[in-house]
Amino acid sequence: MKLLSALIIASLLLSSCQKNQEKATENSALQNVESPAESNASLPYLIKGGDDLLYMSWVEKRDSGWIDLKYSVQKEDIWQTPEAIASGNDWFVNWADYPMMAVDKQGNMIAHFLAKSSSGTYSYDVNVVYKPVGGEWSEPIIPHDDGTPTEHGFVTMLPKNDGTFLLSWLDGRNTGGGDHDSGGHGGGGAMTIRTATLDMMGNLTQKAELDSRVCDCCQTGGAMTLGGPVIVYRDRSEEEMRDMSFVRFVDNNWTESKAVNSDGWKIAGCPVNGPRIAAYENTTATAWFTAAEGIAKVKVAFMDDSGASFQEPIIVDDSVSVGRVDIVMIDNQSAYVSWLDLEGETPLIKFRKVSKNGSMNDPIIVSETSASRGSGFPQMELIDGTLFFAWTNVEEDKTSVSLSQFKF
Repeated sequence: MKLLSALIIASLLLSSCQKNQEKATENSALQNVESPAESNASLPYLIKGGDDLLYMSWVEKRDSGWIDLKYSVQKEDIWQTPEAIASGNDWFVNWADYPMMAVDKQGNMIAHFLAKSSSGTYSYDVNVVYKPVGGEWSEPIIPHDDGTPTEHGFVTMLPKNDGTFLLSWLDGRNTGGGDHDSGGHGGGGAMTIRTATLDMMGNLTQKAELDSRVCDCCQTGGAMTLGGPVIVYRDRSEEEMRDMSFVRFVDNNWTESKAVNSDGWKIAGCPVNGPRIAAYENTTATAWFTAAEGIAKVKVAFMDDSGASFQEPIIVDDSVSVGRVDIVMIDNQSAYVSWLDLEGETPLIKFRKVSKNGSMNDPIIVSETSASRGSGFPQMELIDGTLFFAWTNVEEDKTSVSLSQFKF
């Protein structure tokens, strides 16, 4: 991908003299945890299953060129023996578009990875596998049926209450293929975001297009409220404004796209920095990165029970943020948000508590890391009053997965 990550990071480094940067604090409640992932592991993804257990998926590269997608579950504070989900030698493995999994209350599982669909650099399909309770992992299913050799990825997966899972993804069927350029794809149409529902027999239903023009390669996010799912993503206007939008599923229909907030970030290429969203009953909170007017910021906005719109955003960080956010909700008033920051030339994973009324705790440093693409997107999840963090370590040509936990 010819993306703008390097340019964005460079511009953020130039703005490091901004005043009033809140100093992150150390906290003895933060502890390192032994990772279940083995050598050559990367791209961890943390998820709280419907069974209230903590799951982590990751990829491991073999010397032979094959790639394994694995997962482990934590039971009574012990990570269980890792299990293989799928393997392949034709996968598209990308620092920003990472595999993930989801688990419902019954113990049904799904996971996804990206596999090449042609010789084109960015020609690949979403491949979804599922594992019913007591069963085995299925053969891959492709949720999009366009058959075009274009880009499909940046998936969100949400368990529903009826044994099915909601999928959403960015779909490049209208882009005409070709490599990314500064404005998107090689002269074709716009990227879209689409959705479908998958059951444990491999049936795909309720297919829909959620938005016909979105940012090309930013992560999407989703949360399941008591009233139904909410999907957030980076939109893209004809004027190249790339701010956050959301849709909801109400009365068996998807709503029209609506802005989370009008940041006014005009940028001629994808910043590769998507939103995350979490829910507590019918309250949601979403976090995102913006560099509107040349100022890097991490923002959080809450949406109350009405679900009609998000409240005014709260600026969580406006120092030298690189973004790569995550968020979890504690209750219907507060959330924890994490992000990647730069202090001088040192990349730091930070987090802090933020409340709906605008109050915030001091930021806490989880770890030093790398601002390179290889370090990926740090992950955060909440289980029984403990925050868990996972990220990719990059050391020369080797990668590994690190874990920490924070009890509050």
